[in-house]
Parts: sequence; structure tokens; C-alpha cells
Amino acid sequence: MPRRSSRSMPADDTSTRIALGVCAPVHSQRLPAALALLVVLAAATGARPADAPQWGQRHTRNMVSPETGLPDRFDPATGQNIKWTVPLGSQTYATPTVAAGKVLIGTNNDNPRDEDHKGDRGILLCLNESDGALAWQLIAPKLSDDIYKDWPKTGMCSPPTVEGDRVYMVTNRNEVVCLDLHSLANGNDGPYRDEARRMVPADKEPVPLKSTDADILWLYDIPNEIGLFPHDSVHCSILILGQFLYINSNSGLNGTHKEVRMPEAPSLIVLDKTTGRLVAKDDENIGPNIIHSTWSSPAVGQIDGQTRVFFCGGDGVCYAFEPIQSVPADGAVQKLKRLWRFDCDPTAPKENVQQYNGNRQVSPSNIKSMPVFYDNRLYVTVGGDIWWGKPLAWLQCIDATRTGNTTADGPIWAFPMQTHCCSTPAIWNGLAFVADCEGNVHCVDIETGKPHWTHKCDGEIWASTLVADGKVYIGTRRRDFWVLAADKEKRVLSSVRLDSPMTGSPVAANGVLYVATMKSLYAVQQSAK
Repeated sequence: MPRRSSRSMPADDTSTRIALGVCAPVHSQRLPAALALLVVLAAATGARPADAPQWGQRHTRNMVSPETGLPDRFDPATGQNIKWTVPLGSQTYATPTVAAGKVLIGTNNDNPRDEDHKGDRGILLCLNESDGALAWQLIAPKLSDDIYKDWPKTGMCSPPTVEGDRVYMVTNRNEVVCLDLHSLANGNDGPYRDEARRMVPADKEPVPLKSTDADILWLYDIPNEIGLFPHDSVHCSILILGQFLYINSNSGLNGTHKEVRMPEAPSLIVLDKTTGRLVAKDDENIGPNIIHSTWSSPAVGQIDGQTRVFFCGGDGVCYAFEPIQSVPADGAVQKLKRLWRFDCDPTAPKENVQQYNGNRQVSPSNIKSMPVFYDNRLYVTVGGDIWWGKPLAWLQCIDATRTGNTTADGPIWAFPMQTHCCSTPAIWNGLAFVADCEGNVHCVDIETGKPHWTHKCDGEIWASTLVADGKVYIGTRRRDFWVLAADKEKRVLSSVRLDSPMTGSPVAANGVLYVATMKSLYAVQQSAK
């Protein structure tokens, strides 16, 4: 990464850490219980069983797919097992999602699909699952008054979440949008009607809308409504739970890296998915202790029949909240009720934490990955900030059944990685698979926290592992894509050099593996050519 001391993200990697969160797999012995929860949640979304409508396994964020028959190798140079390839922009940090016959992925506009919209923009592409052809795109101008709010060329870095024919997304401008999966091809359905104005910079005249433009149904502008701007770039995978959207507000530092833009702002907000109205927010005073930015997205689990929402703040602390039950009739904004908090690095500095930015020996820790809930436990990677902090990092296993301040009695085990980590762990068949930033993939026993093996890949890893069909899939920032056996014994099945670095995570849906590089999206299928 180029820029290390003058700012938090590199010129071509800024949102890359944005593609940081990842998810984990499922323990085979307890699969029926895990599937029971997934069936209930999937029924509420109307998703096809083999779709991947959200980043990570539905709600629990476990990065495990039930897909089978996936290839253990592919090669774009020969066409081996390549169903189709689509060029993206020049910088793609997002992870794709797949639902209802569409593949959605964020990128930038260096490969413009519309001659009326050129220049630096955030882009969400909606492609046909069958052949990769463009169905429609969402276009958003960059926030131009301060590059630290929306770093040049990073595009849209957030993975969308799909439910039925609705797409929920946080744009590069930190706007929460609800989109019609069918775009303007079936009319402008509203109530939002100002798409043409929203697609161009303020100093440009709107151009006529096309059927390939996104149809915004409603929009919640976080900067205008709360006064909160992101740091460098927006990254959030929206969690849908019943009537509500749980959203990382993307609160972070300003361009000086010495103070939080809006320390009093919430880190976790909740919107009504029908109207986009703000209905709840956290009251944990996380803002003053944000070390860099808020990267993580929330997860859900059930404990003794009670649903819990888990969220990792930019202060290196994990929180569990009661979910919102109803929309207040009086328009009031509720405060999320906290059930427990767990400080992942209790011996680290706790006051004036920004003064430690750049200190590689002593610093607070933060959390860039998503928490993974499995079998009453929460699995989280935590450690010093990759751009500004100490290199130490851990995969932590936390007892999610406790209440109150669980920092002392919540730890079950911690696996030290001794280097920065951005990846969400994948939990499967009694094993946790997790990658660190120096390119090591670790296989850890989830009962003991002891390692079975470590594999050194070439290049940094910011993405997360995907476990599917007995295989571990992972890409690196040196353009190498690796396939390993998801087993206690290390076996390398294949590796291939692709066209550009990878920061997003692989996704499997409907018999196809999707791999996004900075410049291309590959649909990989057994026996395709």
C-alpha cells in the first residue's frame, strides 16, 4: 500500500480495507440447528436457497456456502472452467452478491457503460447471472469537497443486500438507498423521483433517464440527516432483520487523523426498510474512541430462543443488542438496548486514542471484519490498525451468552497471528479458516484455538476466505487466487495468477463461484469454457 503516513488508505487501495469484513462457516455436527435458523430467516427474505443475497451466510455472517460441484481450479488464459468474464472499473473493492438471477457488484467508472456519465463516479453494476450482460447500474458522483470523505477512484465498496425485488445499499456518498431490482425498465416507482439530478455532480445538468439506470425507491442521506461523513470511503453490508435495516454509520476520523469528524454520532443505526426512516441508534459513546474508522457490519444470532444483534465498533469493542421490535408511532428515535460489551484488547490505551496513530509499538486495536455467530459463540478478528497501529492481531472466540461487561468472563480462547488482520473467519466442520494481511491462511481448531496448519500465500490478503464444497477459496493483493482443502491436513489444490489484485471475497451461488479482481469479475463453473 502506497500511502502509509500521510493518510489511511493508499491511492489504489483506499477502500480496500473497506472490503475487509468476512464471514465464517458452520460446524457439521451442529448443522441442523444452524440450518433451522437460516431457514426461518431465508423464508422472511424470499431468497432462493442457492442465492447469495448478502455478504456472508444469511445473518450469522458465516462465510460458508452449501454449494457443491465447484471446481478446484480455473484459468482465464485457457478458458478452463470459465463461464463468463466481465470487465469492471479500474478499482473494485466490493464483494459481489447474487439474487433473483442478478449479480450485483460495486466498482468505479473508469470503464464507463454510459457515454452521458463519464469521470470519477461510484458505480453499482447489476449484471445478468446467466451471461454477465449489463441489466442496469446505479451512478453516484463523488463527494468532492474533501477527498478524505470519498477517496478518488475507489468507487462503491459496499456489498448490496437483496430481499425479494428490493436492493439495499450504502453508496460512496454514505447514502442508504432502496433500489428496485428491476430498475427503471418497469417505470419510476418512487416515492423518490429525483434520480436524474442525483446521478450528476451539482454543477452539471441532469441527462434523460434510461431503462438501464437504477430506480431509487427511497434514500436516507446520512451526512445530511445525522451530519456524519465517512473516512476515506464507505463500507457497509446492510443487515436485514424483519422490518428493519441495521447499518454501520461509517463514522471515522477526519483528514488530519487526529480527531473524529463527529464523535457524538452513533456507530450503528436502524432504518425502517419500507420508508427509510431512522428508528433507532446506539447510545454507547463509541465515537471518541474510534481509532481510524468503523469498518464492521452487524450480525445476528439466537441464544436460548432470543435473537441478538452483534456489532463491532471502531473502538475495538464487541456489543450485543436487543433487536428493535416495532416502529414508534410518535416518530421518536429509540436507543438500542445493550445486553453486553466485550473489549477485545483491554490492556490497550483507552484515552486520547488518536495520539497513538502511527505508533507501531503501542496502540489501541480495532475491528475491520464482521463478527461471526456460531453455536452461542462469536468469532472476531481484532488487532492494531493496519495503516496506523501495532502489528499484533488475534482471532478471538467469545462466549455470546453472557450479559453485562463480559471482558473478564467472556473469552474462550484467542489465537495470536502476530500481524495485522482484516478478514472475517470462516467456521466449518470444527475448524476456523482465517487469513492475515501478510498472506497467511490459518486453520484453527474451534474448540481449543490451536492451529492445525498455516499456508503462506504470495502477497497481502485483505479479503476473507470462502469455504464451499470442501474447499477454501481466497485471493491476494498480488493477483494470486488459491484453492486449499478445507481439512485438518493442509493440501494445496491449485493457484492461478489473475489480471489484477483482489480485495473482495469470493462468493458461490447456484453452482457458480464468483471471483472479483480490481478489473474483472469471473464466473467460474465446473466444465465451463
